[in-house]
Amino acid sequence: MVDVSQHELVPDHTLLDDEEVEEVLAEYNVKKTNLPKIKRTDPAAPDAAEVGDVVKIVRNSRTTDQAVVFRLVVS
Repeated sequence: MVDVSQHELVPDHTLLDDEEVEEVLAEYNVKKTNLPKIKRTDPAAPDAAEVGDVVKIVRNSRTTDQAVVFRLVVS
């Protein structure tokens, strides 16, 4: 079976630890629940992701070289 998360078009998905999550929330002045969502069952989500975790996604961008977005893992 094909591992979708390893495909060249799927951006890097990284789990953040609690300290990194707090830094992100403080930087953007938002609550965890205000973050966009990603389903736990999303094939690109890290295998270790659990509901309530925050995932950092780094995409290639034509305008900024790399675009960084954050997603809250939901069921």
